[in-house]
Amino acid sequence: MVSERPAGTFTRQLSLGEALDTEHIEAAYDAGVLKLHIPVAEQAKPRKIEIKGGKKELQS
Repeated sequence: MVSERPAGTFTRQLSLGEALDTEHIEAAYDAGVLKLHIPVAEQAKPRKIEIKGGKKELQS
């Protein structure tokens, strides 16, 4: 089996949105493969919020 990859300079631009932590992006290049790790920003992560109820019950 033969696998060929084109040689030269390549450019790729991606639009990923605004909810990413751009200060902690990591990139690794190995055997012709570029891997990116782009974490989600803390403020964009889902979180649980406790909802406290009153003592009255609703009547239907």
